[in-house]
Amino acid sequence: MEKKSTRTAYLVAVAAIVVLLAVLAMNYKDVETGFVGTCWALLPPVVAIALALISKEVYSSLFVGCLVGSLLYTQFAPWDAIVQLVGGDYGIVTTVSDSYNMGIIVFLVMLGIIVDLMNKGGGSEAFGRWANTSVKSRCGAQLMSMLLGCLIFIDDYFNCLTVGAVMRPVTESHKISRAKLAYVIDATAAPVCMIAPVSSWAAAVSGYVQSDNVNGIEMFIKQIPYNYYCLLTLLMIVVISVMNIDYGPMLKHEYNAQVKGDLFTTEHRPFEGDDEYVQPANGKSSVADLLLPVIVLIIACVIGLIYSGGFFDAESGAYQNVIEAFSNADASVALSIGSLIGVVFTFIYFWVRKAVSFEKSFESVPNGFIQMIAPILILSFAWTLCSFTRYGLDSESFVVGALAGMEELKKVLPAVIFILGAFIGFATGTSWGTIGIMAPIVVSVFNYDVEPTLCVIGLAAACAGGVCGDHCSPISDTTIMASAGSHCYHLNHVFTQLPYAITVAAVSFVSFLIAGFLQNTIVCLAIAVALMIVTLLVIKTVTEKKHADMIAEIKAAQK
Repeated sequence: MEKKSTRTAYLVAVAAIVVLLAVLAMNYKDVETGFVGTCWALLPPVVAIALALISKEVYSSLFVGCLVGSLLYTQFAPWDAIVQLVGGDYGIVTTVSDSYNMGIIVFLVMLGIIVDLMNKGGGSEAFGRWANTSVKSRCGAQLMSMLLGCLIFIDDYFNCLTVGAVMRPVTESHKISRAKLAYVIDATAAPVCMIAPVSSWAAAVSGYVQSDNVNGIEMFIKQIPYNYYCLLTLLMIVVISVMNIDYGPMLKHEYNAQVKGDLFTTEHRPFEGDDEYVQPANGKSSVADLLLPVIVLIIACVIGLIYSGGFFDAESGAYQNVIEAFSNADASVALSIGSLIGVVFTFIYFWVRKAVSFEKSFESVPNGFIQMIAPILILSFAWTLCSFTRYGLDSESFVVGALAGMEELKKVLPAVIFILGAFIGFATGTSWGTIGIMAPIVVSVFNYDVEPTLCVIGLAAACAGGVCGDHCSPISDTTIMASAGSHCYHLNHVFTQLPYAITVAAVSFVSFLIAGFLQNTIVCLAIAVALMIVTLLVIKTVTEKKHADMIAEIKAAQK
């Protein structure tokens, strides 16, 4: 908030929030249920998002959002609000100390240690060397990032951080901005997990729609070809990489990276100095020094997932199959187990290779934690905000009421569900939470025994909307992870990704409208793909006319 205009806008926004809260306090003080289950349940995340977009500062914005949530939950009792904010049922201490969230924090720290070890052992430097000779173009570097993201389909958190660690030296060598890398990572992570039958996301969604008449995994698989936002997002990465299309704030970031050699554009330099790759102690490094720890980490996390899902539990006399194990998996436990195994292997590997001395290697422990302080802080506030919104203020009841009485519009309802899911995902910053709210509603609105196709399309719309809102939201956990993985300033990633996500969302909305009437898998998907390609071609034409000089300089720098 350095500019005077930004500071003024921020103060005006805060003043407006204070006035609104004062009006609410006077009008709701005698209402027994307070704000629970009303539209005001979505006010805390709206406040946080608005302040973040105005101030471009995420920590204070999230904290204010949490404070508003606490005030609404306690009906403006000052002392109770402070107690609830810090250590209440949905407060910061309670939320962060939740076993699932603690598992994610442990995973973050472990991965930070592995990355720092790979830098000290020369793995990152060797991979960057290899990339300079093997990956010949910017298009190749972007598509390689996407391909790696597609291969790591088991969990979006794991995807974001691992792809970022591996691909930073590759994209840096081809002058791809950190904002563009963050977009490719974020746009691959959740969409791939959402269309992979064996993933932590498949397990979550199948659990939300499980019933006596509907098999959760079967429903999840059937919704994949109708999940337009996820499929079209992956298509968009391919098209913009091959055709070299950039627009919105991303164009400025790519211009600065390619013409000026500035990968960040803004003065913010997250993790500054952490990407200065060094030679190992023995002076010899190879690509295996990066790939082996990553491969072991992936294998260990997959084993952790099926273990936490009961795959190796023989108490019943027979092992569960893999699909059942993934359906019952606890991603937090699995990633903690996998990352711990990965850390131990990486330490031993570099000791045996004599790439890092015993004493030097343990410097990676505090360094890895330090690298993850920023995402952990943002996640902690985001989790608390979501907790107040979803559980404390019961935003789900408001959503159920908003959908009530719309059964007569069933053919357009998938498109409505998509937009509503996107709004909830944007406001709460969680696609899982959004799908958890929307999926049971979809199954109840569309009777699968009577309207199986519409039920599947509705579920796809709920899943797609959750991912879309998650992509657009500055308080989203996966958006935060993508920023951390790419070492990109968080709000730079948010602002540059937003136009891209909105483009896919608009095409997806039209596609869901068409699908509601045609209800034909192949025809509807073909129409959606054609609409996406045509839309990007139009954007490319308009952008080249509007920014001809900038694009000419970029093309000259690429030669």
